[in-house]
Amino acid sequence: MRAWKTGNNQHQQKRTGEKIQKDNLTGWNMDKTVIVIAGPTASGKTDLAINLALETDGEVVSADSMQIYRYMDIGTAKPTKEEMRGIPHHMIDIVDPGENYSVALYKRDAENCIRDILSRGKLPIVAGGTGLYINSLIYNIKFGETVIDEEFRERMRKIAETEGPKVLHEMLEKVDPESAAKIHYNNVKRVIRALEVYEYTKKPISQHQKESRTEPPEFRYLVFILSMDRERLYDRINRRVDKMIQKGLVDEVRRLLKMGYKPGSTALQGLGYKEIIRFLNNELPFEEAIRILKRDTRHFAKRQLTWFRAIKEAVWLEGGEENLEKNTKKIQEYLETSI
Repeated sequence: MRAWKTGNNQHQQKRTGEKIQKDNLTGWNMDKTVIVIAGPTASGKTDLAINLALETDGEVVSADSMQIYRYMDIGTAKPTKEEMRGIPHHMIDIVDPGENYSVALYKRDAENCIRDILSRGKLPIVAGGTGLYINSLIYNIKFGETVIDEEFRERMRKIAETEGPKVLHEMLEKVDPESAAKIHYNNVKRVIRALEVYEYTKKPISQHQKESRTEPPEFRYLVFILSMDRERLYDRINRRVDKMIQKGLVDEVRRLLKMGYKPGSTALQGLGYKEIIRFLNNELPFEEAIRILKRDTRHFAKRQLTWFRAIKEAVWLEGGEENLEKNTKKIQEYLETSI
């Protein structure tokens, strides 16, 4: 099979409107190769995905469970049009904050995007930090357990609110200890989902996932994970939160509430939103809300890294903008030698 040709010459041809040689695009539809760039928040995934797309005539497919929501731009760290640098981005701004959206729907929609990108002779680049989204693709998790019961979810949310998330987590431990061991008690959304699956199928979600992985995925995924020294990562997270505040995160949250979206909705329970809502509701001083947001984001990044370490076939790269060009070339080298 013909190797993928990369380099600045192709990039310059594409940007100046000249015709790209067909040789440079041959093979992708047959090969069905997809790049995955994962890692914790603030590690540089978006910049690397865009830079790689510029060099390989690629398009980005987001794997971020918060960037799917419209009107939620600052708190989800969506790339701006300028930051996208002309690269098409898929799976961003696809549902309203009040809508239900599951990992099963993500898998369906993301795979449709990947097929479309490949059909046009381009390179799909999946980029994001939602481990469940990424696993659904690379392990071809079927998610046959897609029942949705809003009344059940609301009952569980009330338990978490009135009795605490640990009580809800203990309920999960009784019926699915394997999933409980993997899901942090503060991740109320995933705890409820696991309980919901057991409630309606009488089988743990962990069992459903094992049974659904028997068929290989439709595409060949090359997975790259960004990491960095913990102290440096945490400093980047703190600075990112400060930047979000400067860009108007408080006004963004206030606007969402005025639009009628409920504080208890899945979207507004995301990091960066629930903390600001507590401030707006006079439950927390502003400085304390920011401190909690930074702390919880650091904890979230730690859990992301734990999740991604389980992907044994992944290639780990040092994150950060100073490694952007080096990482881009390294992934290009993998492409050229693996086709």
